[in-house]
Amino acid sequence: MPTPESLSVASFRFPVLRGGLAGNAYYVAMWSYRQLLRRVSFDDHDVPAQMRAQRTLNKARIPEIANYILSNPKDYIFSALTASIDARVKFEPFPNETALGSLCIPDEARIIINDGQHRRAAIKAAMEEKPELAHETIAIVLFVDLGLERCQQMFSDLNQHAIRSSRSLGLLYDHRNDGAKLARMIVMNSEFFRNLVDMEKSSLSPRSRKLFTLSAFFSASSELIRNLATGDLEADAKLARDYWEALAICFPSWGLVREGRMPASEVREGFIHSYAIGLQALGVAGNALLRTYPQKWKSRLVPLAKFDWSRNANHWEGRAMTGGILSRSSAHVSLTANLIKQTLGLALTPAEMETEKAHRKAVRSPKH
Repeated sequence: MPTPESLSVASFRFPVLRGGLAGNAYYVAMWSYRQLLRRVSFDDHDVPAQMRAQRTLNKARIPEIANYILSNPKDYIFSALTASIDARVKFEPFPNETALGSLCIPDEARIIINDGQHRRAAIKAAMEEKPELAHETIAIVLFVDLGLERCQQMFSDLNQHAIRSSRSLGLLYDHRNDGAKLARMIVMNSEFFRNLVDMEKSSLSPRSRKLFTLSAFFSASSELIRNLATGDLEADAKLARDYWEALAICFPSWGLVREGRMPASEVREGFIHSYAIGLQALGVAGNALLRTYPQKWKSRLVPLAKFDWSRNANHWEGRAMTGGILSRSSAHVSLTANLIKQTLGLALTPAEMETEKAHRKAVRSPKH
């Protein structure tokens, strides 16, 4: 790495911690948001991808991240940014130190962000609404840039091994989202569902002994208590748990899986009620049932036990699936919920009736 003995041009210096990686030095600094926006640029010019050092900004993500900052002023958190310096630098250790010192960088040097461009843009957006954020600090890891090719390789290396956590795991660890709290409370407080729901994965392998994922349970329970929530999380969770446990009586196969007398994979593959779309549709229908019969809803579930839930039943085509392939689109969820509601003797809303009419028209006039 080029490090001159002195820098003759105008420069600025700041404290850093020096480290070594793959034979090269890098530096870790702590900058205020004001320093970050003033010193670090983002290479988002209207140029071909092969001439840029990173992806273009997805501007739709910026308001979401900015709102995260503004909505959680006491406990939001960011990981360190990574950037590269396109000039020679000089590191001067503090007295009696070897790794702790100051880094001197020419004023005209460009510091290009390699990882964290959306965080930087969101910080800028948040500061426009709340200027006092300028004094907040963030860690930044600085590498000396050896050219566009090396900068592009850094971007590739930083991103190719990144693995996004599953939606279920995100919900398991999310303590701000009331819906996530509700889903966790339903599962953990239910002796029946506690061992049937996978709390980490968002898709289940054929060998999994679990019947549902937390993410599917979250979506279904959110539909179930939509506009019914009282604000008392424990009471709302109890109502939802009562519904799911009462529903389980209608589906004996769920109990057989819980008791280890039937493979979970066999139930998941064979019955619509054990797929995420079926669970979500049961949540939608359950919401209507609880509204219509708030005191006698349990006795109204009986028809579901006699209904044909097998995946190969003809009535699922065009509702839960198209061309034999399951879909969780809003239209498919709505049409699946419509059939469940009709089975329960529940009236459809005007919007649901329109969806149903469109479906029946499509069935009568199939495309060739």
